[in-house]
Amino acid sequence: MMIYLTRHGQTEWNLAGRMQGRKNSSLTSLGEQQAEWLGERLVDVPFSKIISSSSGRTKQTAEKIRGNRKLDIIEKDEWREIHMGDWEGQLKEEILEQDGDAFRRFWEEPHTYITERGESFEDLIERVGNEIEKLASTKSPVLVVTHAVVLKGLLAYFRKKSIEDFWTGAFMHATALTIVEKQGDEWNVVLEGDTSHHKEVSS
Repeated sequence: MMIYLTRHGQTEWNLAGRMQGRKNSSLTSLGEQQAEWLGERLVDVPFSKIISSSSGRTKQTAEKIRGNRKLDIIEKDEWREIHMGDWEGQLKEEILEQDGDAFRRFWEEPHTYITERGESFEDLIERVGNEIEKLASTKSPVLVVTHAVVLKGLLAYFRKKSIEDFWTGAFMHATALTIVEKQGDEWNVVLEGDTSHHKEVSS
């Protein structure tokens, strides 16, 4: 059965250029619209439930996607974003000034990234891999609302990527849709990071 995976809508900190991680900021009006657009796109999918990261921005997104449907939203800490330690809540420019080498490694050389204050890519992949396996035998479609780095971690898990290749593939824009299924022992990525439900917004 298909598992639908998405990122939360645009947030205030996304606009400001602040790293979020386990900390939270609210959806912007555009972020709410993005979630509603995805809800419209998925209106005919017979989901049995929605699973959300326990972060506020993903819960907000899940509620907007659900709309008027009678669906449970199950919150789970295990679907939260990668823990970024001291970087959380800081502007990217501030992090570059204070911890530039580690920040560059995080984005450009993930296989060399080491942290004592947050979560490693290896730990993230193990965490989300364990969670997705719990959903592998579901009989009806499930929607998981989570975060950008989590989604990249899942794709690394599905495709057995090396950490060096962690960031390859589609960029996970706000409410980008990924669809996967498990066939035998292998995961199949049916759709990756699709935003065709996004609409033009008049200024």
